[in-house]
Amino acid sequence: MLRSSGDPAIRARVEAALASGQACWCPLVQLELWNGARGRHEQNVLRHFAEVLPELPIDQEVWSSAFDLARRARSHGVTVPTTDLVIAGCARRHGVALETADSDFDLLDRVR
Repeated sequence: MLRSSGDPAIRARVEAALASGQACWCPLVQLELWNGARGRHEQNVLRHFAEVLPELPIDQEVWSSAFDLARRARSHGVTVPTTDLVIAGCARRHGVALETADSDFDLLDRVR
């Protein structure tokens, strides 16, 4: 979404969530985005997001949800990155949908 060379469909979905007021993020998503930010424009966009987007806390219930997802995934032979487990656990805990193009979240949806 941050890059002009990015997928226009993804950009449109994110822009729609932002425009409707449904967008939010958690500290781990912020970290992933900052870790990949290139240049002043992307950094400015992230600073703007930090001012306007609600932040979902990563509390003990999020960790418990992530642990549960990890157990379920492994029992189905599915391995996903730990960061994705925490992000999915956060979304689950706070009752929000994920907007993602990452296939690991599709795998997690199958084991819920």
